[in-house]
Amino acid sequence: MSIYAAIDTGGTFTDLVMFDAATGSVRYTKSLTTRQQPIDGIMDCVGKVDLNLASATIFKHGTTLVINTLLERSGPSIALVTTRGFRDILELGRGNRTEPFNLFFRRDPPLVEREFRFEIDERIDGEGSVLVVPERAEVLELADHFRTIGVAAVAICFINSYLKPDNEQQVAQWLRDALPGCYVTSSTELTREWYEYERTSTAVANSYTGPEVGAYIGLLDTTLKTRGFSGQFLLMGSNGGVLSAQHAATAPVLLVESGPVGGCIGAGAYGAYLGLNNLIAFDMGGTTAKCAIVRDGNFGVETTYYAGGYGRGIPIRAPVLDIVEVGAGGGSIAFLDEQKRLNVGPRSAGSNPGPVAYARGGVEPTVTDANLILGRIDPNRFQGGEMKLDVAAARQALVERLAKPLDYVGEEGTLALASGILSIAAVKMSEAIKRVTVQRGLDPREFILFAYGGGGPLHAVELARELAIPMVVIPPEAGNFSAIGMLLADIRRDESRTFLRRLDDGGVREINAALDVMEAEMGDALDRDFGKLPVSYQRAVEMRFIGQYHTVRIEVGKDDSAALRHRFLETYRARYGHAIDRAPVEVVSLHCAATAKTVRPDIKGLAGDPPKAAPDAVTSRPIVFPGQQAPLSAKVFARRSLPLGFAAQGPAVIEEYGSTTLIGANDHFVIGELGEIRISLGRT
Repeated sequence: MSIYAAIDTGGTFTDLVMFDAATGSVRYTKSLTTRQQPIDGIMDCVGKVDLNLASATIFKHGTTLVINTLLERSGPSIALVTTRGFRDILELGRGNRTEPFNLFFRRDPPLVEREFRFEIDERIDGEGSVLVVPERAEVLELADHFRTIGVAAVAICFINSYLKPDNEQQVAQWLRDALPGCYVTSSTELTREWYEYERTSTAVANSYTGPEVGAYIGLLDTTLKTRGFSGQFLLMGSNGGVLSAQHAATAPVLLVESGPVGGCIGAGAYGAYLGLNNLIAFDMGGTTAKCAIVRDGNFGVETTYYAGGYGRGIPIRAPVLDIVEVGAGGGSIAFLDEQKRLNVGPRSAGSNPGPVAYARGGVEPTVTDANLILGRIDPNRFQGGEMKLDVAAARQALVERLAKPLDYVGEEGTLALASGILSIAAVKMSEAIKRVTVQRGLDPREFILFAYGGGGPLHAVELARELAIPMVVIPPEAGNFSAIGMLLADIRRDESRTFLRRLDDGGVREINAALDVMEAEMGDALDRDFGKLPVSYQRAVEMRFIGQYHTVRIEVGKDDSAALRHRFLETYRARYGHAIDRAPVEVVSLHCAATAKTVRPDIKGLAGDPPKAAPDAVTSRPIVFPGQQAPLSAKVFARRSLPLGFAAQGPAVIEEYGSTTLIGANDHFVIGELGEIRISLGRT
């Protein structure tokens, strides 16, 4: 048993990578995602590479099911049980107005309507003492009501339960006993922090997604086992690590960014191996484009994620890699608004019907259709030739829906409009990169753009030129790279707790003692899921000047108070430009991450064996490049034919199974030691 497999179910494509450690062979494939039954797309990929599941050691999986359920609001009817007097906390939310000049601003409505929110008598004070114990009879009466109204899941969140979860745990157990088959979530099973609004919202989101995700994981697990799989089935978590299937089924909110995170892990692993310390990981798929910062192999981790957008969407208090996402992907639809202005996204054609060129019923032109019209994609080699694209249908859709209403005539007008679609998409994607760099005080010129996904290599050079980034790196098999990253991901578990202490020597001793307890509990949890494994821990605290609201996260070891204060002041000063050296400081919360290594392939073997010599014959075709009015004759290379060290000058395209890399006329590229394409940008 030496086969490792990872599969990423995206909005448009399902990607699989399989590595056989015994033979060193690696295989990649893609299938269109089947939205109604994602397992069909997975099994189609398994069949296409002849994956013998009985010989597989590890099967890792990333899914968009959680985020899709939240955004589409396709979950079941659920109920919320809370402390008497706190029924409306989901609607009260936070008082901040994130769009102050938008007179029509409204937050998304809660996932639980008011008539499905219920109060009971219980109370814990601000010091963690139990004032009112819940009555079993009252809870059982609620259970009878839930059975009558057909509730599929229940979320429980009590005020101050983060200090002492006893009341929540007791009510959760009573409801589980009284309602077998009902999905029950207790907020303190997910977070032990004091933010009652976010804690309530997190519990509700977990219960809302739990029935569908739990059933999906169970069905996939059963399907794998019926085909002989007896290895580890792991899910890609939003925190950058993999989770056991059992943990993921009980805490599905930990999978909210399951798919995109895999690519970030891969970018960090490749960057560390190649000595590329500062990367912008850029992933453009069929529905969205995502980017994140990788510095010295590390990622930023956000403690609150907003499903549907900051301030407007559903807050989830869970660790998520710091990823910025915009609605610009290959399937993003180009359309005219009421003022006949050209727009691109965020609506996507997805996999069904998909872009017009897929010939699956799509009628609205997309980014993929525009790339095809401009010659950047070969209609006969898309996805290794498995899918033939209809150029004439794509051109006709663009002409009828966009060119004619805007009075763009002839072939010249069609090409200009297709270029305009890609320019608008590029602006949206460059803004996302600016949000993770410029808006955080980082200079993008000091980073390398590491691009992957089905569309990332097509647009990376244009984005890098726009932001004056000097180099672009395209990893091998870029179209399947998120699945590759999942293969390289380790087991990880994160815990956070509110722990309000003034920063002094006594406070630091209490902090270290509390972190010791957290580490012991996390180690026990990993033992239950995976058995005895060597575990490493990372500690961090969130600190602030006394009187402030916002905090700064600081990584800690066995620091004394003076060292911890010094590190806080340095970090605060670097972020905000100033710090008050003598102002009192307090610690607000503790964070601990536990990591255990998984069996994974050697990163050098994932590109396969490179050829020994350069290709004898190179074809060419006309392509409209960014900023050009007319097509240029560009050399066309098959990526699998390029040996390590091969170098050439643009204009060129490099084609592989899942993606196409576009290289400008003044740019130069070379094939690096892991098979990566390193593109040095020239001047235009």
